[in-house]
Amino acid sequence: MADKVCVGAIAGSFGVRGEVRLKSFCATPEDVATYGPLTTEDGSRSFDLRITRPVKAGFAARLSGVATKEEADALRGTRLFAPRSALPSLPDDEYYHADLIGLAVQDTGGQPRGKVSAVLNHGASDLLELRVPGQKGTVLVPFTLEVVPTVDLAQGRIVIDPPEGLFDD
Repeated sequence: MADKVCVGAIAGSFGVRGEVRLKSFCATPEDVATYGPLTTEDGSRSFDLRITRPVKAGFAARLSGVATKEEADALRGTRLFAPRSALPSLPDDEYYHADLIGLAVQDTGGQPRGKVSAVLNHGASDLLELRVPGQKGTVLVPFTLEVVPTVDLAQGRIVIDPPEGLFDD
């Protein structure tokens, strides 16, 4: 998976002529159509994608090989991946979510705090969702320079300076 990055997901069919409702995960949403062909996570299917129009929460799009509403419906929930080589290089302080997921997290004192299970964005800024050993739920950490001073992809770790009360120690 290191050579692929998830750039979108199919939310279901759109209309009755085989179009899909597409959610883009790209910083510029319409760029999802420029990284193709896109593949499924396991690589078993590949699609050329053409955006036909914007719709609420995404785009209506045509995928090669999908001609009917039933075929489009069958793809609901399918995540679409682009080759990493097709994506633009990022500045030093920006990261693809795929690069952060699975990284070990420790605090500034060196204490392990868990692993990144997801990167979420609900409008204001990104949040790192951590799976913490010994806890049922997850912990959400603001992904800001103040709280996350170090992301070390080479060492596979993130250093956080958590706000007081974030962890129940």
